[in-house]
Amino acid sequence: MRLAHLHRTRTANEDDRILPLINVVFLLLIFFMVVGSLSATDPFTIEPPQSRNGDPRDLKGIVLLIGTDGQLALDGRVLEASALKSAMTERLVDAPAQEVHLKADGAAAATEVVGIMEILRDAGVERVRLMTVPGSGQ
Repeated sequence: MRLAHLHRTRTANEDDRILPLINVVFLLLIFFMVVGSLSATDPFTIEPPQSRNGDPRDLKGIVLLIGTDGQLALDGRVLEASALKSAMTERLVDAPAQEVHLKADGAAAATEVVGIMEILRDAGVERVRLMTVPGSGQ
């Protein structure tokens, strides 16, 4: 007795035509997840002064922006100078030893930056780091 080989012929299915499309869309999704990076943008334009030396560091802590016209932004939220002390006090409740990264525009008045630093000191900030952009290194 011979065993007959049963060959099942597969009929074309409607789903077979869409599988390559699903594969391509999935690969594009993975590509953009790997390549794309999301970064927070500043609420207003800041051009920090250039530095001749120094190394880039991680921004762990609080970021305070100072614009040329006195605008302030604390971690992406625009606020008035009068509200800075209370906002910083609230922020320091959870971690009192946090470092504040001060990102001031290069054209901002030095007296204004020093005044903001005094407000930070009065709010209980112990460490302030002035942020700059790498210069030409001359």
